[in-house]
Amino acid sequence: MYENIVMGIANEAVLTVLIIAAPILGAGLITGLLISILQATTQLQEMTLVFVPKIVVTLLVIVIFGPWMLNVLTGYMYELYVNIPNMIAL
Repeated sequence: MYENIVMGIANEAVLTVLIIAAPILGAGLITGLLISILQATTQLQEMTLVFVPKIVVTLLVIVIFGPWMLNVLTGYMYELYVNIPNMIAL
């Protein structure tokens, strides 16, 4: 019975991490794709050109979506702590 509880907690934790990481990864992916298209069209093949816009966009996304990410994470942790007595009672 405890295996189901542990697997449920792990499943929900992985899902929460994916939800939290999705905006950052999506913004980095789109930024990298746009910079790659720009490099291909202008034939400017500088490898360091990709890093600065990705860092700026990532920090901007963290600033914009940071409160939402924190709310999702604290909501998950709150539900986990509230359900500890129910998990032990089984």
